[in-house]
Amino acid sequence: MKRKKVRYSEIIPRTRQWPIVNLSKNRKKFIKEVTGESFQNIKKTSHGKSLREELEMTVYREKLRMKANPWRVDPKDEKDFWKHIQHRLVESQNNPKAAELEDKILEDIIGRYANEIAGNFKKTSYRFARAVVTFGFARLLNATRVKGITSMFSKQLDLDDKIHIVGEPNHIRALAKKGTVVMVPTHFSNLDSILIGWVIQFLGLPAFIYGAGLNLFNIKIFAYFMNSLGAYKVDRRKKNPVYLETLKTYSSLALRWGCHSLFFPGGTRSRSGQIEKSLKLGLLGTTIEAQRILYQQDGKKAKKIFIVPVVINYQFTLEAPLLIKEHLKRTGQERYYLESDEFSTSYKIGTFLLKFFTRGSDISVSIGRGMDILGNYVDDEGHSYDQNGNPISPRDYFVSNGKITIDNQREHTYVRILSKRIIEEFHKYNRVFASHLVAYTAFKMIERQNPKLDLYSILRLPEEDLVLDYAQFKSSFKKLRKQIMEMYERNDVGVADHLNDKAETAIEFGLKNVGMYHAKQPLSKKDNGIVIQDANTLYYYHNRLEGYGLEKYI
Repeated sequence: MKRKKVRYSEIIPRTRQWPIVNLSKNRKKFIKEVTGESFQNIKKTSHGKSLREELEMTVYREKLRMKANPWRVDPKDEKDFWKHIQHRLVESQNNPKAAELEDKILEDIIGRYANEIAGNFKKTSYRFARAVVTFGFARLLNATRVKGITSMFSKQLDLDDKIHIVGEPNHIRALAKKGTVVMVPTHFSNLDSILIGWVIQFLGLPAFIYGAGLNLFNIKIFAYFMNSLGAYKVDRRKKNPVYLETLKTYSSLALRWGCHSLFFPGGTRSRSGQIEKSLKLGLLGTTIEAQRILYQQDGKKAKKIFIVPVVINYQFTLEAPLLIKEHLKRTGQERYYLESDEFSTSYKIGTFLLKFFTRGSDISVSIGRGMDILGNYVDDEGHSYDQNGNPISPRDYFVSNGKITIDNQREHTYVRILSKRIIEEFHKYNRVFASHLVAYTAFKMIERQNPKLDLYSILRLPEEDLVLDYAQFKSSFKKLRKQIMEMYERNDVGVADHLNDKAETAIEFGLKNVGMYHAKQPLSKKDNGIVIQDANTLYYYHNRLEGYGLEKYI
């Protein structure tokens, strides 16, 4: 059945009215505010250290970073800057105005960090970059289905023929008109950032800000597109409290300026293939802090911040063999080795994209229902409701003795509640593909046949022990599919349309897609058996359905 195409109009047609454009126009003012607020926050939270100790530790860590892990994108004056900072610290030590001089040093460090982090969004570049990305992706897609040299310029297929947006797209559009949206997607592939960027513009939403790894700015063409599409820079090598506070303040202040934001709460791609079980609480906490400050500033008229979970579903993940080896090395220590990241240059990233779009596998992006910063569902008007459907006000969560107060312990509890709710929504909006289910079925059957073996022993089974009877496999597949369909009826998970096909058809579709790209297919059908050819990669795909309690039905 052919999908009905939907075209979304822009909710704010004039780009000059976009919050991100306002931030870009007032970039210097914004950076100054980030610097000032970060300075005050650091001064308030010493963690038992004097400011001098904090500054000395920051200089030490930065010098160590520059020596151990330099990048091409690092500023040319970096060594000189930190050498000068160290010299100023030494000179200030016995100065009567030491405290004042230390404050100035701290301010200069924060200012440098804030300028480094800040994006360079330009509305004139945005539409061009957006058009290039859309055109390029669509042409790659057409090249796979329209034969001949003219395929790259064919208009036969649009990108949304391949990328299916499901869930609550109209809801997120409504919320973006009422307040500030924070989109929090799952993270499985290098393709995710570009994919979500396309989804944002396809839905007619204003550009979002999002954090991108500083190392990606090594590649000039990528740096151009990321700046044009709203990226700010995140340097994951820097773990010192001064940098982390500046980054946190940048995110919080941008939300207060009304900029819609995107970040991957898992922090990095899922190495195991499993939906995130725990989230990074730092940036997530900025949503709660920003909402509290907005209530302090604007009272009951304050704009609300909405959290929108998004689940990205691929039939296969190009990086799966690499990612699962990294995961197994971390959990199995010396029994596995770590490979280097194969997507580190423009050529390799280009090859990555070309290979992905020259395969016929579809993608789905499930837009979840919006929540407030405590994880309560909201309606299209942005009104919050508790678990029993009663209207509530998130403002009340910050009130003590009739006033909005700052309580770090309380807000830390709130961010954990929000984190738990996002994980629940990830599982709910996950969309089961046949590729996920054939992988889960096969791996669980092997586990059941070898109950005394641990995971690593199962992954090393000889080829002759990795063959499953097709009739038993089909029976197990049908049992699991039945349970998934019952979960679907309870709105506990989503399912792809092809999972409703006859069992043989769905199995065949799943086997084809789960091994579509990989040099060594995880699963294949041979005669009357299902053959496991790559147990590691099969384990990765199997993990997508962990956490649903399905194992008891095998």
